[in-house]
Amino acid sequence: MKRMHIHVAVSDLGKSIGFYSNLFKAAPSVVEADYAKWMLDDPRVNFAISARGITPGLDHLGIQVESADELGEIRDRLDAAGETLLSQEATTCCYARSDKHWVTDPQGLAWETFHTLGSSPTYGTGREALKDSETCCAPPVAPSAAAQACCTTSKP
Repeated sequence: MKRMHIHVAVSDLGKSIGFYSNLFKAAPSVVEADYAKWMLDDPRVNFAISARGITPGLDHLGIQVESADELGEIRDRLDAAGETLLSQEATTCCYARSDKHWVTDPQGLAWETFHTLGSSPTYGTGREALKDSETCCAPPVAPSAAAQACCTTSKP
C-alpha cells in the first residue's frame, strides 16, 4: 500500500501544528523543534511541515511505499517518463532513514518516492550530497519557462 506524502514549509511551527491538528483532528506523530509529521489513515497521507528558514509554501510532494519492491516499481515508472532521477540509499532526511528517488516534474515541482528504513535523531544529512539545495533532501528545482510565465506578472 502506498501513502501520499506532502511536505509544507511554514513560518510558525507552533501555529501550524495547531491548525493542522484541528484540520486532521489528530496530534502529530512526530514533533521536533523544527518539524512535525502526521501519519494519517483518513486520508491516507504522510503530511509533514518544517520551519527551517526556507520560503513558506509547498516544499515537495511524494509517494511513500512499504517495500523495496514497491520503490523499484515506482523508480521504473519515473525512468519510463524520461525524467532524470536522483537516487539515494540509506539517506537521512526529516528525522528518518530512507531509500529514495527524486525527480522534478515538467513544471519544476520536486517529487520524492521513498521507503522508510527507520527513524533518526537528526533532521538530515542529504544537503551536501545534493549541492546545497534549499531543502534538506530535495534536489535543486528549476521551474520550467511555462511555469514561470504562468505565475509571474510583467511590468510595463
